[in-house]
Amino acid sequence: MSIRLIAGLGNPGPEYEQTRHNAGFWLVDNLANDLGRKLAREARFNALAAKTNIAGQEVWLLEPQTFMNRSGQSVGALARFYKIAADEILVVHDELDLPPGSAKLKKGGSSGGHNGLKDITAALGTQDYWRLRLGIGHPRTLSLQQAVVDFVLHRPRKDEQVPIEEAIADSLKIIPLLCEGKFEAATMQLHTAK
Repeated sequence: MSIRLIAGLGNPGPEYEQTRHNAGFWLVDNLANDLGRKLAREARFNALAAKTNIAGQEVWLLEPQTFMNRSGQSVGALARFYKIAADEILVVHDELDLPPGSAKLKKGGSSGGHNGLKDITAALGTQDYWRLRLGIGHPRTLSLQQAVVDFVLHRPRKDEQVPIEEAIADSLKIIPLLCEGKFEAATMQLHTAK
């Protein structure tokens, strides 16, 4: 078993492009760029997608063009069409419970209140898929008097943006391991980065 679908979560449109909620898109954009691939609109999946090769494996890159809370429509449609099992899917998303600059890999578990994950779980009929959680911090832990919904839909401050970009760079280094099915090695490398 190895990763065959990497789905980055975010909201479509230029007004959301730089917001914290789009951290998943940022990683997939960087990955596509590193691989010399261009994401193209795939109407049947309501997404931007590209097929590529990572570590000798055929892998789909996906950015749902639904809004965050309907991400499952795109992820589920592509997974069903290409017969990709839940445990071959990596969902990359922003994580309030991790500080900016932190990235964690895990398989399964609850959505933690993340509406994109809730919808993907509903579409796949299981929580048993991989998640790459990119820390964006929480307004309370960052001493901000901001509601969570407002916080995720704003761009990070400069002192948050730089560590988030570093966490994305660290995360990109483990993608080949995930595509080779070396989940333990990938987890160890990511969780001990820096």
